[in-house]
Amino acid sequence: MRIFDPHIHMSSRTTDDYTAMYGAGVRAVVEPAFWLGQPRTSVGSFTDYFDALIGWERFRAAQYGIRHHCTIALNPKEANDPRCREVLEVLPRYLAKDGVVAVGEVGYDSMTPEEDEVFAAQLAMARTFALPAMVHTPHRDKAAGTARTLDVVRESGLAPGMVVVDHLNETTVGAVADSGCWMGFSIYPDTKMDEQRLVAILREYGTERVLVNSAADWGHSDPLKTHKAGLAMLDAGFTEHDVDVVLWQNPVFFFGQSGRLHLDPVPGFAAAEPPLAGVTFEGNSVLRGARI
Repeated sequence: MRIFDPHIHMSSRTTDDYTAMYGAGVRAVVEPAFWLGQPRTSVGSFTDYFDALIGWERFRAAQYGIRHHCTIALNPKEANDPRCREVLEVLPRYLAKDGVVAVGEVGYDSMTPEEDEVFAAQLAMARTFALPAMVHTPHRDKAAGTARTLDVVRESGLAPGMVVVDHLNETTVGAVADSGCWMGFSIYPDTKMDEQRLVAILREYGTERVLVNSAADWGHSDPLKTHKAGLAMLDAGFTEHDVDVVLWQNPVFFFGQSGRLHLDPVPGFAAAEPPLAGVTFEGNSVLRGARI
């Protein structure tokens, strides 16, 4: 089983996690910029963090055979802090960097006017830089937040196929499926979504435009949840090809739209089986924009 975890916060994980992930089949990850657990009080704290995502963490992952990519943004929670607003001015410098494969996480936390403004501004940056966008749906009032998210995405003019709406559940997946955006599911030990609920959703909605992630961070989470989701799919009767579509081909296609994926094997580590030649998604090669 080859795995590309499209949403995991490795800067808050240990090297033991990298070792276990590699053993489970993880060969590539995307780490979205996110809230660190306490307020940041200056732009400098963000730039130091962004520099670590595009530099140190990429190097650290490679020591364990895993290709690391990231997304860069002012996250929704900190969009409400006026001390952080200047971060928007430095984002273009980072969105041009190699290894930055999307703008994110953007979206809503408390659905404030400040979040509206920052969300729209960052979707505009995604259009400017021809990058996908990773959208965070709020933990509270998720259905209303998702509906509002889809309205803002439509107003932005960003193509739905360039947007993944993440942290979905049974109450929100239908609207996102109908919108044409990609559907993101975070598999967590106690909250968000578990493997069995994911399987039920896949039976109803299929495997196209689906990204499955662990969203593992400094909280109670599990960086092997993508692997466990794949096992649950197999136990439920999905084929190995279905699992490969969800856990590898889909994230390769979505983030490959950035033109910045690096999926060649890390020297000294076994190669991941390359994406199948000729496999297409909505008429486009899953290899587009990816270095294999």
